[in-house]
Amino acid sequence: MDKIIKFFTKIGELKTMPRRGWVIRDIKNPESIAEHTFRAAIMVWVLADSRKRNLNMEKLLKMALIHDLCEVYAGDTTPYDSILPKDKKKRRELLKTWPRFSEAEKKGLAAAKYKKEKAGLEKLIKDLSPKLRNEIRSLWLDYEKGLSPEGRFFKHTDRIESFLQAAEYWKTYKNLPQKPYWIQARELHDDPILLEFIEQINKEFHKNIKPKT
Repeated sequence: MDKIIKFFTKIGELKTMPRRGWVIRDIKNPESIAEHTFRAAIMVWVLADSRKRNLNMEKLLKMALIHDLCEVYAGDTTPYDSILPKDKKKRRELLKTWPRFSEAEKKGLAAAKYKKEKAGLEKLIKDLSPKLRNEIRSLWLDYEKGLSPEGRFFKHTDRIESFLQAAEYWKTYKNLPQKPYWIQARELHDDPILLEFIEQINKEFHKNIKPKT
């Protein structure tokens, strides 16, 4: 039981760990990793259920709950960390765009992130029972690699939670660039349910006019 308590205590740190993407965009008191996880789990449940998708709901919810646990040790990172200028003004200018990487660069960044996060996850779950370790590892790998319909659906929902959060922050911080999020939405999402949800976010927050900055 002491090892389980240690595990619970460790993942509790996610309640106060701010999400890196908002930190680099100078959002005051940004959401924590745990706050993101909470809404992502609710979203994938509701969105999958709203259209009677033939998905394993238990698997979806467990995947949502564990997908960022690795960040207890690996930390939260963004693809831009290696290219971010130290100067705040230059950083803001860069983040108005969606910086592009070559295929080789993307593969290298993804491999490094995967290795670091996989190590973080293994360290976190090492004292759990073999059954729990295997289940958490399997769910995390499914999410990371999109191995099942559930893994792919949640991967998209996870990104859309960030998209919704960006729209909410935009209401408070009008200088928060929205264009990168719209580019990502157009290029990365193809699920009809999620695309419809994106358009509804647009109507709700931008009166059906996509921000140009």
